[in-house]
Amino acid sequence: MSVAVRGAERSLADGEADLVAAARRGDEAAIRELIRRLNPRLFRVARGIVASDAEAEEVVQDTYLAAFTRLDRFEGRARFSTWVTRIAINTARMHLRRARPAEDYDTVTEDRNRRIVAFPGGPPETADCALGRAQVRALLETAIAGLPPELRLPFLLHEVEGMKLREIARALSVNPVTLRTRMFRARRQLRAALAEQVSGGFEAVFPFGGARCARMADRVIAALRAGRRR
Repeated sequence: MSVAVRGAERSLADGEADLVAAARRGDEAAIRELIRRLNPRLFRVARGIVASDAEAEEVVQDTYLAAFTRLDRFEGRARFSTWVTRIAINTARMHLRRARPAEDYDTVTEDRNRRIVAFPGGPPETADCALGRAQVRALLETAIAGLPPELRLPFLLHEVEGMKLREIARALSVNPVTLRTRMFRARRQLRAALAEQVSGGFEAVFPFGGARCARMADRVIAALRAGRRR
């Protein structure tokens, strides 16, 4: 597991119980912090199932509304992040069943500028470096998006989110042996699709932060407020 993935896991776990307790009391700051922490994972989970970024954002928002309006159902037997991840998987699958094939989404028109990575504290990135990084990420995302859904989601959960195989197997209701086979097939297909120089860059794919993260929190909070007023 990479340093970046281990850091993401620790970030999700630190103080999670306190934030959930505050969210139960309707503390909007706690809800926003939970959304900020969970956005990258849930977006990748959704994007591992649905076909476009726009659909994934819709799934993530629906997931938060389902989770935060039913916090009384969270019994604490698993981590909150694991509980919400399962909701995201179910929500994305329901979205997929509802989607009509005639309504194809044009992912070519999506804004690709957000995919350029800037590392805090590092030297200013040249235009050539930024372009190269964006091209590598686009190559990675295209390769991963090209995997069949039954391979794409386990790969994202394990390689990007750092979830253990047994945890993924439980979340997807899949036999662990079947899951290992799918992981092997996913890696084999990606190796065939990716050039050697992009190896190891999976932590950067399907990002969800910055202004997009803040807008998601704003939309969820507004929907929760509207629900309380009814």
